[in-house]
Amino acid sequence: MKKITLYLMMICLSLTFQSIITHAAEADTKVAVSKSIETKKLLNRLNEINLLDKSNLKTSEKKQLREEVLAIKSNFGPGGVYISVGGLIIIILLLIILL
Repeated sequence: MKKITLYLMMICLSLTFQSIITHAAEADTKVAVSKSIETKKLLNRLNEINLLDKSNLKTSEKKQLREEVLAIKSNFGPGGVYISVGGLIIIILLLIILL
């Protein structure tokens, strides 16, 4: 009798966790789609600024464009993976030991 109740509880809990995981995955995809659309808009704006003829602009307008470009680039964040020297040495040693 105790085993049956234990199994029933496990089944019920697993079903509830499955629905929670499904809802979390749907929310992640919606966020990813909205971020990709926003990223495309920002990249298009950067391309527009780069193609703009800046020789006819006043210094204040050039300054505004520079500030806008810096703001857009700061939204993208750091563009890569940085590994410290100590971490690189540990990775190399692990590869040597394992291979």
